[in-house]
Amino acid sequence: MRHTKVKDLLNSTTTLQEVNAKGWVRTFRNNQFIALNDGSTINNIQCVVDFENTADQILKRITTGAAVSVTGTLVESKGSGQKYEIQVAKLEILGDSDPEKFPMQPKKHSLEFLRENAHLRVRTNAFGAIMRIRSVLSFAVHSYFQQKGFVYVNTPIITGADAEGAGEMFQVTSLPLDNMPKNEEGNIDYKKDFFGKHTNLTVSGQLEGETFAMALGQIYTFGPTFRAENSNTSRHLAEFWMIEPEVAFNDLDNNMDLAEDFIQYVIKYALDNCGDDLKFLEGRLLEEEKSKPQTERSEMTLLEKLNFVLENNFKRVSYTEAIDILRESTPNKKKKFSYIIKEWGADLQSEHERYLVEKHFKCPVILFDYPANIKAFYMRLNEDGKTVRAMDILFPGIGEIVGGSQREERFDVLVEKMKVLGIDEKELSWYLDTRRFGSATHSGFGLGFERLVLFVTGMSNIRDVIPFPRTPMNAEF
Repeated sequence: MRHTKVKDLLNSTTTLQEVNAKGWVRTFRNNQFIALNDGSTINNIQCVVDFENTADQILKRITTGAAVSVTGTLVESKGSGQKYEIQVAKLEILGDSDPEKFPMQPKKHSLEFLRENAHLRVRTNAFGAIMRIRSVLSFAVHSYFQQKGFVYVNTPIITGADAEGAGEMFQVTSLPLDNMPKNEEGNIDYKKDFFGKHTNLTVSGQLEGETFAMALGQIYTFGPTFRAENSNTSRHLAEFWMIEPEVAFNDLDNNMDLAEDFIQYVIKYALDNCGDDLKFLEGRLLEEEKSKPQTERSEMTLLEKLNFVLENNFKRVSYTEAIDILRESTPNKKKKFSYIIKEWGADLQSEHERYLVEKHFKCPVILFDYPANIKAFYMRLNEDGKTVRAMDILFPGIGEIVGGSQREERFDVLVEKMKVLGIDEKELSWYLDTRRFGSATHSGFGLGFERLVLFVTGMSNIRDVIPFPRTPMNAEF
């Protein structure tokens, strides 16, 4: 007999049918009631065991974490909190779980403890919910772009290009680390390496994506990216997933429209398809906030925050206007900010971004026209010669969630900017070809997928929204 998913059993419209369910025991009470979960939903189905006619050695093996198969009749539940239950006629233990050793017992565990057991934490309600939402959001990303006629492009993971110009990249080599070959100058001889040159793990697929946009019109990438940035914070990962659309003939205004529409689409998709999981995470967040001082508690529940983004147009503010607001703000004047805003040209920190969103405008904010010297080389220089056509989208609780720009389409200007920054023109000759042959206005943005999942789930640490987090000094599992 084929087993039926717990989600389908709970949504069933017919009872008194014989069913088979397989899953893992969450709890076993009074030698009679199994709470069974198979990962298809956050909700368990109660399985009622006839303990008087079940051997003691079987009952003893029904422990938290054990995999079981139950066959019986689906009936309306007499207890509160569930619509249906299974009256068990046959029970089989598929895999034992020693209660003395299984770490995911039915009690409250700290998030730090769960990170140390990342291979098992998905068996908890919270992490099951997070990973189902992550999966749905991933589908929504593809759904949005495919409906809009974008072409999905797989850009390389191993590359010789540093798209951000930051140099914080993981090197890729097959050379023996204990005996690296040297050239006549005494430097590492990468000509003897696997690719014959210095290569790294990608920090962005943008540069390669631009070349495809200039032929296919509108493309997007969605894949893993890597940063060797030694940032041990709740907002940074060394390995994460990036969504990067790139569109020919789009200027910065079109780019902002696309980003806003995209974000609202995927959040609505999650609200429409992850109701039970989001409701659970909202309750979890409310419980967590009870331990915080009143001043640190969120003004909105999780679902209110998500609907807030859907119901409010994103406020578009120039960097210059934002600096003026921040400079005159109370926390800046009273030196409450960790980084005091003194003058135009400051690189905004998360505390500044959150102030603009949560305190000043009280809606999502798109900042645009940043100082050229704090942004990447490929961003289009404005006529004032000191700002670029860059944009960042700021969200409550997160700060920056999207970074993008109109790209510099003028060959001469781009080459000059590369020279100033010491970027090798020969290394990026292939990229400059998009400006040599049929150049046109084009724009794009990057959205760190984990930051999106962080916002939608209401979690506070980015390590809790990716299956196996990679951070400084941590590459477990």
